[in-house]
Amino acid sequence: MEKFAFTMRLKSGQAEEYRRRHDGIWPELLALLKSAGISDYSIHLDRETQVLFAVLWRDGEQQMDGLSIDPLMRRWWAHMADIMETNPDGSPAVAPLETVFHMM
Repeated sequence: MEKFAFTMRLKSGQAEEYRRRHDGIWPELLALLKSAGISDYSIHLDRETQVLFAVLWRDGEQQMDGLSIDPLMRRWWAHMADIMETNPDGSPAVAPLETVFHMM
């Protein structure tokens, strides 16, 4: 298992809508993420900056590679695009984070 941490950014004033949409996350999307080897996935918000900090555990990066072309994932991205920063292809603008300390 590998830990992967990254940031994303909400558009101003969209924190509650982001939470609402994730409270109603599609069960089939959760199943897709799990089938891609993702587990223990959490997203945290810094309300002052509107930066989302996410961390997940994955079986390997290669299993996640197919998510970007899956129609269900692309539908979720389209569903979220109006409230967060995205790339030209509609995917969330993600900035991977480097681990600089880890206490076990």
